[in-house]
Amino acid sequence: MSKYQFTESNIYLPGTDIPRNRLGIEKPDLLHEVEGALLQQAYTRFITELDPSVRFDENYFISLHRDTYESLYEWAGLYRTVDMSKGGSLFCRAAYLEQEAHRVFRELEQEQYMKQAADLTVEKFAERLAHYQSELIALHPFYELNGRITRLFFDLIAVYNGYEPIDYSQALAEGPSGLNAYIEASILCVQRADSSRLQQIIQQGLQRTGLA
Repeated sequence: MSKYQFTESNIYLPGTDIPRNRLGIEKPDLLHEVEGALLQQAYTRFITELDPSVRFDENYFISLHRDTYESLYEWAGLYRTVDMSKGGSLFCRAAYLEQEAHRVFRELEQEQYMKQAADLTVEKFAERLAHYQSELIALHPFYELNGRITRLFFDLIAVYNGYEPIDYSQALAEGPSGLNAYIEASILCVQRADSSRLQQIIQQGLQRTGLA
């Protein structure tokens, strides 16, 4: 069964947590390998395309999901239309998803989409990135691949401001509980609207371009 719980959805192959896909892949390891390869291609493409005209708005965020995964999934770039939860975490209800997404990106627009953040301290930059990342984690707007696309989105904002992509490697390593630090931080974001642990992870993973 899927790792998510939802009211009604047919995106998964019956009795599995494997999404139906354009390549007809039924083996999870192979599917994850393909997803990973597509994500690496997306990093190369979108980092190369960064320029002053880029707006880190909602359309851009959606385009990251669509352009990265549309060769694999029909629902790439489409917001989910069903309620979803994971464990004890209930994500934003589908009925309110679009209006809440609009709210988040209106707030981000008020901060010039974080395009003027290069002069902020690392601590302040990490705090603002964590705030908006926490909001998108709680929205969980797509059926799948939310974490990877959300991290890509904020990696691109970091690169635009003179940083390397955020290093999440330690936070994504599985811990004694079977969960990793990133998932634990994400749970706090969803259940308590608390982005402090996520801020610590982001701050530890930020490094200016060209620094050893």
